[in-house]
Amino acid sequence: MGATSSREDMRGGLPKRNQARNLRRNMTDAERVLWRELRRGGLGWRFRRQFPIPPYIVDFACLEARLVIEADGGQHNRPGDHDHRDADLRAHGWRVLRFWNIEILENRGGVLERIAEALGPWPSVYPHPNPPPQAGEGVSDCRPGTPSSPLAGKR
Repeated sequence: MGATSSREDMRGGLPKRNQARNLRRNMTDAERVLWRELRRGGLGWRFRRQFPIPPYIVDFACLEARLVIEADGGQHNRPGDHDHRDADLRAHGWRVLRFWNIEILENRGGVLERIAEALGPWPSVYPHPNPPPQAGEGVSDCRPGTPSSPLAGKR
């Protein structure tokens, strides 16, 4: 029996990965339209499509923002179809947005606006440990002969 990586286990292993691949190949029109918008990075965040979060495969996920976006068609038209699934994802720290396919197709701008509001601005929670100085800060003109140069007046 071969060893599996913890990453594979987290994503449901080979069966779940193959199921996600199949879903990516057979996206609905609404999923394709939304993916075109999300993949461009126009919202400033990186998304993954048909992403395994076992035991589920979500339509779109932004890992950094812990945001799941679901595009629902007629197959999910009964009230409460996804209440348990959404509650489970929320219990694991994910936020969930759901849109009807018709809404994605007919009101793309409004859908993107709601997604952008949920995402918020890109967080600066990971600042660079040694950021470069801002323009004009901490920069001196070190050319020989300039007044601020340590070599000023020395030849």
